[in-house]
Amino acid sequence: MDKFITSKKQNLAENLSEGFINEQEIHQKELEDNENIQQNDNNEGGHDNVQTCNVTILDNEAQNNLEERENINDQPNYIPTNIFDPSQWKTIDIKLRDLLVENGPIRVDDLNFPIDKNSRHFSTTHYIRKLPNGEKHDRKWLVYSKDLDKVFCFCCKLFNSKSNTNQLANGGTKDWKNISSILKNHETTNEHITNMNTWIDLELRLLKNKTIDRNVQEQIKKEKDHWKKVLLRIIAVVKNLGKNNLAFRGKNEKIYQENNGNFLSIIEMIAEFDPVMQEHVQRIQHGAIHNHYLGHNIQNEVIQLLANEIKSKIIKKIKEAKYFSIILDCTPDVSHQEQMTLILRCVDISISPIKIDEHFMEFLKVDNTSGKGLFNEIINAIKNLELDINDVRGQGYDNGSNMKGKKQGVQKRILDINSKAFYTPCGCHNLNLVLCDMANSCPKAISFFGVVQRIYTLFSSSTKRWKILQDNVTGLTLKPLSQTRWESRIESVKAIKLQILEIRDALLQLAKTSEDPKTKSEADCLATYEIESFEFLLAMTICKNLQSKDMHIDVAIDQLKEDGFTYAMNSSKEIATKMEIESIFREKRIIRRKKQFDENVNDETTQSAEEYFRINYFLYIVDQAISSIENDDSLKKNCLNLECSLTHETYSDIDGLDLYSELKILREVLQTNENSPINVLNYIKRILLTIPVTVASAERSFSKLKLIKSYLRSTMSQERLSGLTILLIEKEILAELELRKINFN
Repeated sequence: MDKFITSKKQNLAENLSEGFINEQEIHQKELEDNENIQQNDNNEGGHDNVQTCNVTILDNEAQNNLEERENINDQPNYIPTNIFDPSQWKTIDIKLRDLLVENGPIRVDDLNFPIDKNSRHFSTTHYIRKLPNGEKHDRKWLVYSKDLDKVFCFCCKLFNSKSNTNQLANGGTKDWKNISSILKNHETTNEHITNMNTWIDLELRLLKNKTIDRNVQEQIKKEKDHWKKVLLRIIAVVKNLGKNNLAFRGKNEKIYQENNGNFLSIIEMIAEFDPVMQEHVQRIQHGAIHNHYLGHNIQNEVIQLLANEIKSKIIKKIKEAKYFSIILDCTPDVSHQEQMTLILRCVDISISPIKIDEHFMEFLKVDNTSGKGLFNEIINAIKNLELDINDVRGQGYDNGSNMKGKKQGVQKRILDINSKAFYTPCGCHNLNLVLCDMANSCPKAISFFGVVQRIYTLFSSSTKRWKILQDNVTGLTLKPLSQTRWESRIESVKAIKLQILEIRDALLQLAKTSEDPKTKSEADCLATYEIESFEFLLAMTICKNLQSKDMHIDVAIDQLKEDGFTYAMNSSKEIATKMEIESIFREKRIIRRKKQFDENVNDETTQSAEEYFRINYFLYIVDQAISSIENDDSLKKNCLNLECSLTHETYSDIDGLDLYSELKILREVLQTNENSPINVLNYIKRILLTIPVTVASAERSFSKLKLIKSYLRSTMSQERLSGLTILLIEKEILAELELRKINFN
């Protein structure tokens, strides 16, 4: 049979060895053979012997390739760092081979090839083969390795058999003296011609998507698309639960069982309408898959995935702004672990008008709460975020000694390595202390807030009394006082001032309907004696003015002077008119005491009730507030001090005298409505409000901490806690994430 049947590949080898055809003609003949084979497959007639021989050869190769592809899962996946360099092709599996054939050999023509000890090097002229008739043809199979300074045969390296010991097919060669003869001899060998045919055939089938395992590849692609769709739905569920602070897990983690948690319940609901998730759930129920991606481990991974995406956007914004400030605060959680919140503050200059942003980054579990321990934690956190500690321009802490300590505190240790990281104590904490001292320094102020607390206690001690309050007061709810939070006093006074008529009606109704003599007496006393007192109305108005939402320190000090009392008097008289009570002070009986013989009776002066209230209440709290707040008006001195603080060696961020001149001009030209720091920043565009004023953002993160890590979820891991918190706080950035573009690696 061998006498009468000859293989086309054998004929090609003989012709190539004689120099009659080249690789391009091989490529053309392979195209013609594939077309003839495809046409003959569509005919019903028989095939000639040569075609049958070729088909038989292909079927044997196909069987070998198919067996190799079926065993690919048993081989470790090797992915080279540079797929275009043959030195990286250590373990060539089917996937890598297909990838290399699809991309083809890549050459570097403009490379300066290294010279060996014999002053020889590789030349790009070897890429060209000169035939005896003078024609030139490209050696597409010749590949140069930059890492090894050797040349390889592309097809022989990919389709090499174990019996082939040729250097170009194995370790490569760098014999530049004999390279021409080596290449000429290699391209005429049977092994090279066979590998060339295999390469060309695979390349054609890959281009037409007609590989031997095409159906397997299509099934793999379909399965990959299915899992991508499933993961997108899982991520969407995690995103929704995270931003709404809903618990994920229940008592078990099995689908379609009771108490399996919000996560699996939503998956079940989606499966009722979505065919992708429906198919996924059916696979789980039928035991077709083992890894279903619905457990708590994948939840943690997705939470971290979303949290890292948010962090990357925040860090990108901070790096664009360059300078930033850190805000720290500590609190124990429900599991008695000390948690330190990290807030970063920067000026977003990418939008117009520019905006000041404070972003939550993470919770840090702290074992050592000393100044050194907290300092080490924040330094490590900044390094992990790939930020520069030298770009810190502000520090914001509460009044804890381990934070603000001038010798061993966190602010001192950071100033030692970055003298431009200004420390500013929290303005809210300081003002809260001032106002609390002010409220407790005067007997009349103590009495006023005592009445406010009595009103709340009377209604809140019984559900029936609270119902009477709700029937009369439909707006703001009464709030209790707090000894440490001035904000509680704001809410308490605000609810009474805006609804004083309704609260009086509720007290009168309670006094009329109550059967308890003590409750009846208390309600009647509060309604007729306390609330209808003009002194109570005036004290309430003064406190409300001090608690204005957008009140600045300088404005508050101006109002804490003589003109403020007149303004408060006028406002109180308007309220008294609505309540139909007289705008007079109640005269108290003057206690007469026996005079001594040497006392001058003429020096005694009698004060009116209004004057007595102004001196013993209004001016008293004014003096207390002014003595607690230091107000330095020396603008020039402060500008020069700022220049010194922003100077490192011979470089300074600002010029103090220029800043002083600009601020003086700014004060003259600034419009009257440009009175807030944000408006001033938008107006001048040059002053960066990077230094924090308060640590309110840290306090707000603690509120989220208590919501997320409750007593039912006290064993939550630190990574999950920080991830869920950033999803809950940074909702705006989370909403902007495109789930399909998230990197799953």
